[in-house]
Amino acid sequence: MSSAETGARDVVRGAPEGLGAPVPAPGAPRPAPRPPGLLSVALLIARKDLAIEFRTRSAFFSALVFALLAVAIFFFAWDPTAVAPLDLAPGVLWVIFTFSGLLGLHRSFGVEQADRAVDALLAAPVPREAIFLGKALANLAFVLGVQLVAVPAVALLYNVPIGRAAPALAGVVVLASVGLVSVGTLFSAMAVNTRLAELFLPMLSLPFFVPIVMAASQTTARLLAGRPLAEAMPWLKILLAFDLVFALACTVAFPYTVEE
Repeated sequence: MSSAETGARDVVRGAPEGLGAPVPAPGAPRPAPRPPGLLSVALLIARKDLAIEFRTRSAFFSALVFALLAVAIFFFAWDPTAVAPLDLAPGVLWVIFTFSGLLGLHRSFGVEQADRAVDALLAAPVPREAIFLGKALANLAFVLGVQLVAVPAVALLYNVPIGRAAPALAGVVVLASVGLVSVGTLFSAMAVNTRLAELFLPMLSLPFFVPIVMAASQTTARLLAGRPLAEAMPWLKILLAFDLVFALACTVAFPYTVEE
């Protein structure tokens, strides 16, 4: 039995009974178990996905190698006399962010396909919104893990002084990651049952990534240039607005994109 199928079976079983729960008298009907809440199910699914990725490490290392290779390629193709590093670094960072994130988003539901563990997941007596949130949380951890390595690599190779902008830049990375995984998780569920899932996922996702990446790169450029946060605030508000819209819309739309 695969790890994905085992994890899906655990979700079907629901939350374990507490140690202090009263034992019913012999012959008395057992009370029906209470289904776990939305947040607890989401955390359980996220933990399952992260445990599978921790055991295999295939998708994370693939995305990490891609990110570092892309940073190196952009660096050796860069002419410092034509483009200043502060002008190039934000674009490099967010291009890497977009395509390395797609590598992890594809495996989000693909890992459930081997033994049809997705059927057990959908048959579980839990809200389907919880399944989406759990997958999105696992994808968020994946994307942030890659960015944790990619951002210092870009700063090191392009000699970009992050310094005082580090806390604000970390906030921008988190906000952009939320928008990316919200859209990517939804389209991963839609594309996983198609024959050309590897092609459909980028085709569906990339147009929706454009406003997220555009706002994030503009905010990053102003932060790295040492400009005040107030100057970057309009772009930051746009990024936050897209995050809220995409996160809410994708959570509501997810139950209609999966079939029994």
